[in-house]
Amino acid sequence: MDDKTPSTARPRVLVSRALPTEPAVRGSASLFLAEAGRQGVEADRRMLYVGLEPAGEEVASCLRVAPGTDVVARRKMMTADGVPVRIATSYFRADLFGGTRLAEPGFVRPSLQSALIALGYVFGHAEENLVARPPTGFERETLELDPGEWVVRVLRAGYSADDTPVHVLETVCAGSRHVFPIRQVSGYDEF
Repeated sequence: MDDKTPSTARPRVLVSRALPTEPAVRGSASLFLAEAGRQGVEADRRMLYVGLEPAGEEVASCLRVAPGTDVVARRKMMTADGVPVRIATSYFRADLFGGTRLAEPGFVRPSLQSALIALGYVFGHAEENLVARPPTGFERETLELDPGEWVVRVLRAGYSADDTPVHVLETVCAGSRHVFPIRQVSGYDEF
């Protein structure tokens, strides 16, 4: 097999991405590492990009800025058992977070959540939107997708207690490498 042949011999991996995200997992140093660790999967992540980029229409709407406005983007790739499974990009308004450590390269320590709290933002509410679609060229290449394989995109917009748009997280998942358990907020499942 040459380097351009789809890697069908790669070990199959299936990871969970819970909706809504459990608060204990959301508050961890890394949502993905916490989720994968609970599933017994060897997880890793790598920062792909940190910098300004123009906001697409949906991200701009969530952040309440005009499309094309420069926002801080923090993009990373996650692997499970060595297989690329997700691309996650955090978006922040540059006018609020451009001069903070959220705009600096590398991972934010101890966590992104702690950095937001240190900047004075108290969580208010979030909205998650899930869509299945064909991948972009970047997503196909980065996630090493086979021809015809789709992605699932989860767009989570987080707002502070005073309704300031604080954090938009776009998670693009290799559709065939994920299961999305849906849990009732109350803790009681129903048919």
